[in-house]
Amino acid sequence: MGHSLKKGISHRLVHLWLVIIIVVFSGTVVYATMWLTDTFLDVTSASRQNTQLQHAAHELMNASDYLTEQVQRFTVDGDPGFMDRYFKEAFESKRREEAIETMASDARMEAARKRLQEAMDHSIELMDLEYYAMRLVVEAKGYTEYPQILDEITLTNEDAAASAAQKMSLATELVHGDAYYEKKDAIREGMQASIDEVEKLTASIEQTEMNTLKKQIGVVRVAIVIQAMLIFFLIWLSTRLAINPIMGAVDEIKADHPIAEVGSNEFRYLARAYNKMYEKNKSSIESLSFKASHDELTGAYNRVGYDFLLSALSLETTYMMLFDLDDFKIINDTYGHEMGDRVLVKLVTVLKSVFRDDDSICRIGGDEFIVFLSHSGGLQPELIEKKVELINRALRDTKDGVPAVSVSVGIVNGRTASDTKELFEMTDEAMYQSKKKGKGVHTVYLKDV
Repeated sequence: MGHSLKKGISHRLVHLWLVIIIVVFSGTVVYATMWLTDTFLDVTSASRQNTQLQHAAHELMNASDYLTEQVQRFTVDGDPGFMDRYFKEAFESKRREEAIETMASDARMEAARKRLQEAMDHSIELMDLEYYAMRLVVEAKGYTEYPQILDEITLTNEDAAASAAQKMSLATELVHGDAYYEKKDAIREGMQASIDEVEKLTASIEQTEMNTLKKQIGVVRVAIVIQAMLIFFLIWLSTRLAINPIMGAVDEIKADHPIAEVGSNEFRYLARAYNKMYEKNKSSIESLSFKASHDELTGAYNRVGYDFLLSALSLETTYMMLFDLDDFKIINDTYGHEMGDRVLVKLVTVLKSVFRDDDSICRIGGDEFIVFLSHSGGLQPELIEKKVELINRALRDTKDGVPAVSVSVGIVNGRTASDTKELFEMTDEAMYQSKKKGKGVHTVYLKDV
């Protein structure tokens, strides 16, 4: 057990188990959510159905009232337009029949449908009285065009012998009398009884579904809480085993210190490997004397230092930049070699001011300099190119008495090269392309794929 703790916990294994658990709980939450949605839809459907069925019951009454209004107005002023609208509602719109069909669509509403059918029967009975009244008006007005169904209505001998005024009066009395309104009240009673049945049944359905919905919401809440706790635990564990050790390692690397071997066993393995390379590299660098590895004139690394740095180079995290002074021979010929040396010293001074302490500046030839940008694998090329512009701007400044010069630069990301030899060849080619373009130009090498 002690050996296991010393070795560290496998972040990969812990992460795998936690992911599996979270996936399982996520599936549970998704299933519960779908379950919850179905129940909610059932509640909504029950409520919507209640509204539709009540609307159907009211539609029967509305249609009956509409028929009453049309026949009453027809018996008052004899306008055949009211008669036409009456029969259009009765035989074309058929709102009463549609209300019955709507109620019959749900077997659970059988009691409500029967109540509504009773109201419909009373409405049909009322129509016989309304037909007789309209026949009286037709006879009184002498209309020859009217619905065929009125031909089936036969007036009593007494009513047929009555005068036109008497027929109109009788028709009006038929659809305005107590007997007529008693039948209307019977229709309303049937409709209200139907609505009461609908409300009673739908209230029971809604209550059952709401109880189920409450239980399901409780289950979903528990599942979400457990999932959230697992996610927070995963974040905490990942932070403890990986993120914190990595951030600490970054700080140690920046401070040029060994990395603490903490966290998951995977990170500890990387830390041990880095520390071994760190100690070896530290020992190798310290073994080189400053004179052996640095250029005496400029203080930059010389060829020996360059070769050593190149041998320990990480292509994945390094940029190589090759600087070449434009027309350096002309400066030597015009101002003398002493001024040429001042130009070289100024170039190195400018390079040190622009680049970081972690970056390495090497003089590999008379006026050729290499700069290694360490730990810069993710650096944006635009930032590097901006640094080149700053360098050329500083070199053109003649306030220090040194003539204005410029540099041509080749830039290569180490990731594009297979080894250090190819890296230098690519950088040299990029610098050559810059020379062909003119003075003070930089080129980023793009490898053909």
